[in-house]
Amino acid sequence: MFDADDLAVLRRAYARQITFAAGVGNAAMERAFAAVRREDFLGPGPWPIFSLRGGYRTTPDADPAWLYADVLVGIVPARGLNNGQPSGHAMWIGAVAPKEGEHVVHVGAGVGYYSAIMAHMVGSSGALTAIEFDKDLAGRAAVNLSSVPNAKVVQGDGSSVQFAPADVIYVNAGATRPADIWLDNLRDGGRLLLPLTSNANWGSTPGPRLLGAVFLITRHGGNFEAKVLSPVGIFPCEGARDDESERALAAAFEQRPGTESKVKRLVRGNEAPEADCWVKAPGWALTYR
Repeated sequence: MFDADDLAVLRRAYARQITFAAGVGNAAMERAFAAVRREDFLGPGPWPIFSLRGGYRTTPDADPAWLYADVLVGIVPARGLNNGQPSGHAMWIGAVAPKEGEHVVHVGAGVGYYSAIMAHMVGSSGALTAIEFDKDLAGRAAVNLSSVPNAKVVQGDGSSVQFAPADVIYVNAGATRPADIWLDNLRDGGRLLLPLTSNANWGSTPGPRLLGAVFLITRHGGNFEAKVLSPVGIFPCEGARDDESERALAAAFEQRPGTESKVKRLVRGNEAPEADCWVKAPGWALTYR
């Protein structure tokens, strides 16, 4: 077993490696990954580690050192629910870039590990609201974040739960549309991380076309700038999916592969011309101009 001093060194190395792998130079985020103990959020070991080559394998023992690598750790393996890949979250957290004093809302907080990372980044003058639909996971997150004074956990539907205006809304599940409350409660200059997925996304074989993509939405007054960050395979977001938007998204991913990289704006309402749209569904669109 690694002792406390060894683990502190491992955390610093892990933080540096995953931020490098994510292509993000954010000193506050690196400090947060080095400071937050991943083992405090994943329950007692040994832990199930997921690999595409062999599914879940259990660590040989309960040494937390196993957790300080760029690995997926099962939180509910029977449902395929994992504590997400650190380098992927580092890329997305780096894109929304929580700052000292800001309010972050984490939708789909799971057991709260990445909530704790962002709470660390906003500091004692900031706040973190973690929203989790699953009652068991929300309960685990509440226990795990009980020692984080600037964080609170809310159990409920992240597409409708009320929250104070936010500088960052970090959605950690696949939606088919942006929820109105996310756009309404995003402050001017605020950033929304928005994974959009078709029904074929969850459980699909990883590859160049996952039929899902993560978008960064930035508010400027009444306008919402949009750009794609990465493809994604992610668990569906309860409450933020509807059949019409799903069909429009599936068509966009299948018929216009790669053109999501040209998206520039998220438009509310139904007025966007079809020719300008990568995807258009009732009440919203992503457009090329």
